[in-house]
Amino acid sequence: MLATAQRRQLQEARVILKGDKDYDKAEKLMTDLLKDSANLSNARIYDMWLQAVEKQYMQVNERMYKKETVDTANFFVLTRRMFDIGTHLDSLDMMPDKKGRVNPQYRKDNAQKLLQYRPNLFYGGTYQLRKGELQEAYDFFERYMDCDRQPLFSGYDLMTTDERMGEVAYWATYCGYRMNDPVLTLRYATLARRDTAKLDYTLQYTAEAWRALKDQEMYVETLREGFKRFPQSAYFFPRLMDSYSAKGNFEQALALAEEALAADSLNTLFMLAKSTMLLNLGRYAECLDYSKKLIAFDGLAAEAFYNAGTACLNIALQKDSRKQKKQITKLYQQALPYMETYRRLAPEETRKWGEALYRIYFNLNMGKQFEEIDRILKSL
Repeated sequence: MLATAQRRQLQEARVILKGDKDYDKAEKLMTDLLKDSANLSNARIYDMWLQAVEKQYMQVNERMYKKETVDTANFFVLTRRMFDIGTHLDSLDMMPDKKGRVNPQYRKDNAQKLLQYRPNLFYGGTYQLRKGELQEAYDFFERYMDCDRQPLFSGYDLMTTDERMGEVAYWATYCGYRMNDPVLTLRYATLARRDTAKLDYTLQYTAEAWRALKDQEMYVETLREGFKRFPQSAYFFPRLMDSYSAKGNFEQALALAEEALAADSLNTLFMLAKSTMLLNLGRYAECLDYSKKLIAFDGLAAEAFYNAGTACLNIALQKDSRKQKKQITKLYQQALPYMETYRRLAPEETRKWGEALYRIYFNLNMGKQFEEIDRILKSL
């Protein structure tokens, strides 16, 4: 009885597929058959199902060609469904018979056919990406790449022959990053490196993923690679400097600044990093000289004025207060214009310039100015 009903539904589907409409009904006939677990290993049902979905796909494709209004999202969903059905059918097709023999009937034709439709998995991903449907977009991109590992497409060596693989991997990586999912971000990040035009961004997303996973070693390693490849990027250098500085690795940070300056000797950010690291290392005379050079180059580099003023103050602290009073006074006088300029350029950094000017005004007996700073600091 069941076999008769199955044959009847298969025959009905065949009749529909020979016509020019109701292909969705033919699909439903097959999916209804598959609700019976006894039919789940029946390759003929999956083959008919694939044909029904392909007919729907071709029907929509023809309407698109005629510039008629269509459900674009559904067009791409049909594409994805063909690949789902095709790969499942292939697994049934490759099952050995009772004598252990494998005699595939569908693989060759289905592989050739589906590979023609495969670009629409990519376009489905970009379509969903433009809509902001990141998870859907990721799924399409992943399906595109997954073809390489599917036995259905064995012999095509898609990973080697498909030049689009790197670009698809990049967009999947981008989606993972936008979804704040570090695991998905990293899944195809290595493959995404093939897209050299976007490698800068791939490394940024990779670094952020490692940071989110709290893998400091991989985070720094990725930043380091990114800096070496893109020394002038606004992303890698400052984060690498912060990473070194946070651990007190000022020598390493200074070496990084020197390396950056070798790539671009007139970059204010790199020059300021060197000035700051010289200050952090206690090399105050060098810091002062280099900060002067930076100020001459960029008179709006606020932190350069702070570093120069702080270097003067720290040199003063190293002097003998009994034997070198004149030199100490001279250093405070030298620090004064630097700190007052820093105050003007960075008014929001109240505590930094406030504490420095407090010392300067006190040691230079500038009573009126000292009282003003004292009030400001007490109000913080």
